[in-house]
Amino acid sequence: MAATTLARGTHTIYNVPDIYDVGVMCELLESMGAATIRRPGVVEIEIDDLEPVAPRALFEKMRASTAVLGPLLTRFGHVELGIPGGDDFGHRPIDMHLTGLETLGASFVADGDGVTGTTPGLKGAVVTLAFPSVGATENIMMAATLATGTTVIDNAAREPEIADLASMLNKMGARITGSGTPQITIEGVEHLEAVTHRVITDRIQAATFMAAVGIAGGEVVLREARYDQMDMVCQKVGEMGLRTSPSHDGIWVMANQRLRAVDLATLPYPGVATDYKPFLVALLTLAEGTSIVTENLFAGRFRYVEELVKMGANVRTDGNHAIIQGVERLAGGEVVSHDIRAGAALVIAALGAKEPTFVADAGHIARGYPDLAGDLALLGADIAVETV
Repeated sequence: MAATTLARGTHTIYNVPDIYDVGVMCELLESMGAATIRRPGVVEIEIDDLEPVAPRALFEKMRASTAVLGPLLTRFGHVELGIPGGDDFGHRPIDMHLTGLETLGASFVADGDGVTGTTPGLKGAVVTLAFPSVGATENIMMAATLATGTTVIDNAAREPEIADLASMLNKMGARITGSGTPQITIEGVEHLEAVTHRVITDRIQAATFMAAVGIAGGEVVLREARYDQMDMVCQKVGEMGLRTSPSHDGIWVMANQRLRAVDLATLPYPGVATDYKPFLVALLTLAEGTSIVTENLFAGRFRYVEELVKMGANVRTDGNHAIIQGVERLAGGEVVSHDIRAGAALVIAALGAKEPTFVADAGHIARGYPDLAGDLALLGADIAVETV
């Protein structure tokens, strides 16, 4: 959606989930002068004259709002945005975004509420990322599409979503090669055009249901899920005893016995994604044996562990490690969701509890799932959403 700001015209994006964050991005684009229309699975965005300044309060609602930084800067030479918000699991600066864009010729001034960027015109350069950040790779790649000359991003993020964005940009007329590898090359062009694009399926959502099967038992086909984009997590849950296999229309998952403990660590793609970890921790609370889970990407992303302990899980944390002694059943109880994935993890953990579980602040979940409760209910879960 952020990439549409690079070109005038009407863009149509398919396979768009009906989640809160899509609404926030529509609101953000509209505040700058775009027109958006949403219908089931589709967003139409009409880009004409934009003002690259938006109410800073909008940026506080969602971290992904930083994705407009690169495209607006390269197209207009000026952008003002607020401090990004979103999930609360530790400090996640945008320094790499700014440093990369400065390498291309931008200048930034920060204040207590946000950042203002200007440039007389971006020029291609070699940008080496200190860490393969998805957001920084996206921002620099989008900015480089309209820069003068050739840009090379070294140590680029390799996630499937990066390749999907590059595919859309290339349809718009960009010249990008190497997406999905550690080195991406972008040859700047003079202008881009509006396009129609279908985004890839959500592998994090697929992993949520995969873990739910492991906790509750059963047999499910995750339609349109891509096994080739989830092979590492499929390998890990396979070590636990969960059976997975690519099928003609997605990924087949089955669990018919208690799973066993494994050790795992989060790493940039193609490693186990940090967004998978809350589901895997929930899964391991019920596995036989002792597991150690290591978080290598974000500090503070174990806040949900104390909520799992309230449910009867035997988990303790030590720095960036969680040590999990599996129990046969969780107890249930009242817990609090601190972010999207933590909230979803608590919901699926409740499938393995002998008593009812109440998850408060579940509004976080709507930021990443159109109808998690409804989908689980269709699979046989006894679940309902209550408005308080």
